[in-house]
Amino acid sequence: MKLSEHKDLKTAITELPVKEKDKLLLRLVAKDKVLTEHLHYKLLEDETDLEDRKERIKADVEEQILELKKLNAKEALVKVRKMITSVNHFYKVTKDPVGEVELKLFILNAIPFDYKKSIFGYRDFMMLFSIFYLKTVAVTLNKFKKLHEDLQFDLSEDLNNLLDKIYSSKLAGAAEASNLPKEIS
Repeated sequence: MKLSEHKDLKTAITELPVKEKDKLLLRLVAKDKVLTEHLHYKLLEDETDLEDRKERIKADVEEQILELKKLNAKEALVKVRKMITSVNHFYKVTKDPVGEVELKLFILNAIPFDYKKSIFGYRDFMMLFSIFYLKTVAVTLNKFKKLHEDLQFDLSEDLNNLLDKIYSSKLAGAAEASNLPKEIS
């Protein structure tokens, strides 16, 4: 049931006494971890906490990158998905589009491409890894384009390094087929 579908409910909620609204709000917030974390961030944290969150993610990624080089493509895909998921969670909590693009570019630039192939199994996880990687780059590129041009200028070097890394690897053909640009001006 959506609130927008029930106009009567919306007006009834706004007419509730403050004490009752507070009680209901606290019960609702307790049921949603992301909302709880978002409210904590919005109400109790400041700009330095935002930078701390970014630095924690970067430190975690740097630690995991060392492990990635020893893994096969399947294990690396799982780790990389978790890294990108942590950035998605960061965005849901902070609503910081610049930080999201900055962190995704950091992760995508740090990830190696060469992994051991699994001898067992019927799936080509290197192909799945490549598809996931290029889709993540495309999504990040779209979010990059929505940023203010001054912010784009600040992040363009990292993005061009990423695109250069892709086009000078074995992913070049797939990147070209998915219409990724070779560079951003």
